[in-house]
Amino acid sequence: MKRKTDFIILGAAFIAAIAVSLTGCQKAKSDTLVLRVANWEEYIDEGGWDSSEAIDLENGTTILGRNSMIDDFQQWYEQTYHKKIKVEYSTFGTNEDLYNQLTIGDTFDLVCPSEYMIMKLLSEDKVVPFSNEFFDTDNKENYYARGVSPFIREMLNKQEINGLSLGNYVAGYMWGTLGFVYNPEKISRAEAEDWNLLRNPKYAKRITTKDSVRDCYFAGLAMVEQDTLQSDDFLQKNDYKEQLQELLNNTDSEKIAQVGAVLREVKDNAYSFETDSGKSDLVSGKVYANLQWSGDGPYSMQQAEEDGVELKYAVPKSCTNLWFDGWCMLKSGIDDNAEKQQAAEAFVNYISKPENAIRNMNYIGYTSSIAGGDSQDIFDYIKWCYGAEEDDSDTEDYPLGYFFSGNENDENYVIRADKDMVTGQLYAQYPSKDVIDRSVVMACFSPDANRQISKMWTGIRCFNPFD
Repeated sequence: MKRKTDFIILGAAFIAAIAVSLTGCQKAKSDTLVLRVANWEEYIDEGGWDSSEAIDLENGTTILGRNSMIDDFQQWYEQTYHKKIKVEYSTFGTNEDLYNQLTIGDTFDLVCPSEYMIMKLLSEDKVVPFSNEFFDTDNKENYYARGVSPFIREMLNKQEINGLSLGNYVAGYMWGTLGFVYNPEKISRAEAEDWNLLRNPKYAKRITTKDSVRDCYFAGLAMVEQDTLQSDDFLQKNDYKEQLQELLNNTDSEKIAQVGAVLREVKDNAYSFETDSGKSDLVSGKVYANLQWSGDGPYSMQQAEEDGVELKYAVPKSCTNLWFDGWCMLKSGIDDNAEKQQAAEAFVNYISKPENAIRNMNYIGYTSSIAGGDSQDIFDYIKWCYGAEEDDSDTEDYPLGYFFSGNENDENYVIRADKDMVTGQLYAQYPSKDVIDRSVVMACFSPDANRQISKMWTGIRCFNPFD
């Protein structure tokens, strides 16, 4: 009986010890804040840079990504806010993939969709606004508010959905235009500055286009409206920009049918609808031009240059799509948790530090929404990438004041660049002001328009109902 009693006592003590241990584990676990982030694939610096890859700017700043941006953020957050944090980082391939993940119940705190998907999430009351503290430029840790381009800030503030300004709900990440990367030995610049290049029979099966209903719909609409877009009457309208926005977001039934007819011509003329193969097809010479997001342009041109092929980037004269990807906080993840929201905002601020924006641009090849504020690092980085050498003779001044200071005539932000860069990589990464003036953001489609456009697109991609 005594031994049995001893076992009971020992067992009770053992259980108590386990309970204490588990309580300690739970306490330790609660000391670490978990932040769930979803971003595009290969869309943030993963580190692993060799010393030879360091970026040495003329102002003495050295940029080197030894660790991943996620690991560096976790360390910075603990040092800055004295709280351990664990980032559970996920990726998605398309905006629709992200939306489907949310639909089936996946939960994230911070996500980085494109403009139209952000508008959709906002219209469905799924997004939390950034706090007033996040926009306080007196706080030295608020790298986003202090460093975002005035052009990007104004553009976000002007975009509205259901009367709500995107500027309160979105922090810009990367941005750019839609245009053609082309081989100037095969296609003239005038031809590459025309949306109708996609259906030009002269280049049958030598052009690739995006396997994206959004981008193809925009290009098709631009072709349908080209005469109007380039008419003197339209160009001289006092409310030109507003009219341009309205014209290039038209989704009435008649217009959808017209776009569908144009896109069937594109399908018959194009080498392929592609998502990523267009870059390699250009470099290999299979095709002469590829409809591309500007962020992919520099990569294509650099790869081709290594193989002795010169490529250029052109934006159609009539108009272009101004796209952006941005960070927004989801209500399902944040859920009125002030600590979680502070951590999400801190993540955005950390990757908005000028040196981190440079790391991400260098890794991704796209253009950051960050201009740097008082820091010259990002402007110096552009000069490091694209500035002409002192002994170069065939150069041109390239003004970028609209992006860095909000003043297009600001002489402090002019790059002296080789003329090849002015029609190539620099032009792709930082479009000229005249391109910005004829660019518009695509709004999210209404549910009815979505159904009609999806049906039209399915008919084009899967079969031709008129065959």
